Amino acid sequence: MTLAETPNDKNSSNPFLTLNYEPALESLGDDYYDEVAAAEFPQHLLRWRNDELLPILGLDPQAVTDEDFITAFGKFEGRKPLLALRYHGYQFGEYNRQLGDGRGFLYGQVRATNGELYDFGTKGSGRTPYSRGGDGMLTLKGGVREVLAAEALHYLGVRTSRCLTMIETGLSLWRGDEPSPTRSSVMIRMSSSHIRFGTFERLHYFQRPDLIQKLLNHVIEQYYQDLSTEKDKYALFYAQLVKRIAELVAQWMAAGFCHAVLNTDNMSITGESFDYGPYAFIPTYDPYFIAAYFDYYGRYSYSYQPSICKLNLEMLQEPLKSIIDQGDLEAGLARFDEYYQAEYRSLMLKKLGFKELQHPQTEELVNLTLDFLQDSQIGYHQFFYEMARTFSSKWRDEPAFVLNASDIVPVPGASAIFDNWCILYHKILNDFDLSSIDGIAQTLADHNPKTVLLRPVIESIWEAIAQEDNWQPFNDLVKQIQSRQ
Repeated sequence: MTLAETPNDKNSSNPFLTLNYEPALESLGDDYYDEVAAAEFPQHLLRWRNDELLPILGLDPQAVTDEDFITAFGKFEGRKPLLALRYHGYQFGEYNRQLGDGRGFLYGQVRATNGELYDFGTKGSGRTPYSRGGDGMLTLKGGVREVLAAEALHYLGVRTSRCLTMIETGLSLWRGDEPSPTRSSVMIRMSSSHIRFGTFERLHYFQRPDLIQKLLNHVIEQYYQDLSTEKDKYALFYAQLVKRIAELVAQWMAAGFCHAVLNTDNMSITGESFDYGPYAFIPTYDPYFIAAYFDYYGRYSYSYQPSICKLNLEMLQEPLKSIIDQGDLEAGLARFDEYYQAEYRSLMLKKLGFKELQHPQTEELVNLTLDFLQDSQIGYHQFFYEMARTFSSKWRDEPAFVLNASDIVPVPGASAIFDNWCILYHKILNDFDLSSIDGIAQTLADHNPKTVLLRPVIESIWEAIAQEDNWQPFNDLVKQIQSRQ
């Protein structure tokens, strides 16, 4: 700082502090939040800055310094009020009213260059009235895992929040599920909204239909703008939310992603994926794969995700029925399976190389693929990557040529399921002109990247950080994800 420079001068030049923040949620009044203060940290080490997001905010990455990130999101200078949002939720099927933002807050809301409103939400920024005796902090490993999950899902085509920045804070934390003491971080999540199913459930608990309607009007005005002038906007909102959630969970399933904690407080009212804790990408196709060690009965296992999301939408009807006719709610939810199946089928066909496929045996192809993957237990992601890597026009000549350049699949005759899959895939390929083959190869490449965020990959990244403070493997992995290598 020069002699002529004051702290206010410094803040006024920080591009994050001069963004045009909108008090959209704040304007609803303090029935929905508490004003809080951010924690003060002994250290501020910028570990991640997502320059890809800056142009969306109208910012030039070259004009934003590391210190700008630290001042705004590590030291929290120049931004008030900071809002801890209130919500309840069903956690593993049990209603919990002791919830709310316990280690984060809404930092601000910004209108992006695309006209959409985005939230900056913190994670690991200190205690709030809802910390329930916790320290309000986020482990550095937890921050690393969420950065990686958000970027991986985004590049797999999942509608997800993304991390704007992550800052190591110099505190030592004690956790039962990590070797302790462990390092701490604060992370900024950029998402469409932090309004949750549980936000409405809390208002229903306190018997405030007036506040439910006020919040619902806000949600429609900000996030379902095409419905705002419709006479039956409330019913149409719920029907559209059902569609968004059904398509979201189909995106998870095709990507081989298990969220792990699908409580209603982790369900966004905009149908966006967020809040990544003990998630995992499935190594093999196992419908009963469980990501969270504390999910003892497999409630949120991989294959249960569609039914759980549908159930959460059904539970949301309870607070909404004070505003929306029960018949309209039931009619909206009735189309969940239709939306899910259509999206899942479309995404799985793309993984198999087909942007569109009207073949009468389309369903059989998808089902036979899953049957083979479950029976063989070869790598779920590796199988599709090998399809992309070894694809050849020669696959049209003989079924035996399909995937014959890969050493991960059975030799002809060793697996009846695989042989039948090869016969069907060969048959479908021959329904396409030879001129279409390059397009199929490109579709395979576009939807099956080599880099997959499996647990051993994440652990190796974390080991380099924990043991040597070596961030190069982390940075390299993010670059590979973003370049779809």
